[in-house]
Amino acid sequence: MTRPKVRVAAVSKTFDVKGGRRQVLDNITFDAAAGEFVAVIGPSGCGKSTIFNLLAGLDTPTAGEISIGGESPASSAQCAYMPQKDLLFAWRNVLDNTTLGLEVQGMSKKAARERARALFEVFGLAGFETARPSQLSGGMRQRAAMLRTVVQDRDVLLLDEPFGALDSLTRTEMQTWLQQVWEQYRWLVLMITHDIREAIFLADRVIVLSARPARIRHELTVDLPRPRDISMLTSPQFVALEAELISILHEESHRALLEQEKPPS
Repeated sequence: MTRPKVRVAAVSKTFDVKGGRRQVLDNITFDAAAGEFVAVIGPSGCGKSTIFNLLAGLDTPTAGEISIGGESPASSAQCAYMPQKDLLFAWRNVLDNTTLGLEVQGMSKKAARERARALFEVFGLAGFETARPSQLSGGMRQRAAMLRTVVQDRDVLLLDEPFGALDSLTRTEMQTWLQQVWEQYRWLVLMITHDIREAIFLADRVIVLSARPARIRHELTVDLPRPRDISMLTSPQFVALEAELISILHEESHRALLEQEKPPS
C-alpha cells in the first residue's frame, strides 16, 4: 500500500485564552494521497485554518502527529501555503510579486523571474508582467497569488479560501480554471472553503469538520466524472451530494452557535 503524502494522526490543539484554555481541534485524523484534491469544510471558526497552520509548520499540535511525505512539517519543504488574501505588494509589479517566495528561499532575482515568467500564460497573466496589482481584477490578483504559490514547486498546495472574496461570476470562472490547471499538474491540493458547491465541484473528497472543538464529522467521496463543467451543478448526483452536506453543516452550525456561548474552561 502506498504511503499517504499527507498524514494527520490523532491531532488535537488547545490555545491559552483569557480566563482559561480553549480546545480547537480534537483527535483529527485523515490522510491525503499525491495528486488528490481534498476540500475541507465546517462551521465558521471551527479550526480549519488552524489545521492548515499545523500542516504548514507555522504551529505545532498539542497532541498527535502530522507528516508530509514522511517528514514533520517543520523540517519538510513540500508545502506551499496560499492564505485567504492575495497579499500582493503594491510597490512590486506582478512578475516581482510572483517571485517573492523564490527570492526568500535564496534564488536570484533573475532565475526567479525566468521560472515565474514561464507560468504567466498558463495562469492567464501573459502581458501583465509589469502591471501593478492595483491594475488587476480580483480574479487576476488571485491567479497571481496562486502563481506565486505554485512557482515554489512544492508537492502539496494549501489553499485557504482562495476565492472567498470574489463575486459569484468571477468565483465560478476561477473554479473552472483551477480545475483545469490542477488536472494538468496534479498537485496534492488541500483547500478550505465555506462554499459547498465549490467543494463538490473541485474535490475528489470532502472532509467535514464538526463545530469546535473540531472533529472529523464526515468524509464524502465525490464520485463525479472529470472534467466537470457548470452544467453538472444541476445534475441529480450533484444535488444529492449538496443536500447531504447541507444537512450535516446545518447541524454543526447550530452546535457552533451553542459553543460560542460557553466560557473558556
